[in-house]
Amino acid sequence: MVTPEFYHITSGGSLEKISTFAGAVSAMKDDGYVWFNYSKATREDLSELIEPLGLHPLSLEDCTDENQVPKLDEFPSYAFMVFNALRYEKEELMSDEVDLFIGEKFLVTVSGYSESTKYPIDGIVAVIERNIAAVRRGPAWLMHIMLDFIVDQMADAVEKAEAEIDAAEEAILASPATFDPAMLTYLRRNLFGLRKSLFHEREILVKISRNDCEWVPEKASVHYRDIFDHLSNFLEMTESHRDNVTSLMELYASMLNNQMARDSNQTNATVRRLTLITTIFMPLTLLAGMFGMSEWTVMTGGEDNIRQSYPIFATIMIVIGLANFLFIRWLERRDWKNLL
Repeated sequence: MVTPEFYHITSGGSLEKISTFAGAVSAMKDDGYVWFNYSKATREDLSELIEPLGLHPLSLEDCTDENQVPKLDEFPSYAFMVFNALRYEKEELMSDEVDLFIGEKFLVTVSGYSESTKYPIDGIVAVIERNIAAVRRGPAWLMHIMLDFIVDQMADAVEKAEAEIDAAEEAILASPATFDPAMLTYLRRNLFGLRKSLFHEREILVKISRNDCEWVPEKASVHYRDIFDHLSNFLEMTESHRDNVTSLMELYASMLNNQMARDSNQTNATVRRLTLITTIFMPLTLLAGMFGMSEWTVMTGGEDNIRQSYPIFATIMIVIGLANFLFIRWLERRDWKNLL
């Protein structure tokens, strides 16, 4: 577990870091509110929040469970949100779940469970300090800063997915025979995960924009509509990328079939040439076999006729071979290729 961080945001516009959990709980009695930030926390670590903040144990269990779908649950004294921070690392879509508990005097964030090398809200403290005038108004404004920070990072994931699709298209066009189709499968899987997350996160922002969340006042919900627009745009781009991947699969199959057809045609041409050679030499082989038997003296008319018979025999073979060749060429001109 990474040591949790506690911050007291006062109504006067100051961000004060608190070193102990007891001090953070005590600061909730003062003006402003407290931000509890946990990373890689266990259930036992989070259980300390149950009594002072009134959190339900089932909500805390969801924080440590993997593969949670983004959602927004309402409870009597707080709202619980599951959100996904997405990024591309080593050509793979990485998802880091960020859980948020928002109440009247507190905001709790729990994250850092994925294998990603980057903490999903690294640098958020500096962003909060730059926007302290808005953040001091309440936990809803701080949660807006958090979600906006996370969604801005998703733009990089969408752009890298588009770049990988372009790279796959160029590889297919350059050499479909050497292209690895598993790349398209990985792309489709990543885009499916991206779309699933974006779809549910957009539904969360729809609820907040409609003022369905008690802990996000109407004045703050206006700011969440900008995040909703970004998520809608990313979702449309993801849908478009999925269609592009499907088109690339069809293009790859088409070009591979064309390549196989060209190879087949080359094989057929080679077989035709071999057939031509075989057809020409078949009668010549027969004649050579007959005159090569032990009764050559009888076949040639005796030993006295050898000098005349062999040149005549060679001439006959040349004439027969040439005649076969010319006959086959004549058949080809008559489009009788099926006779070959």
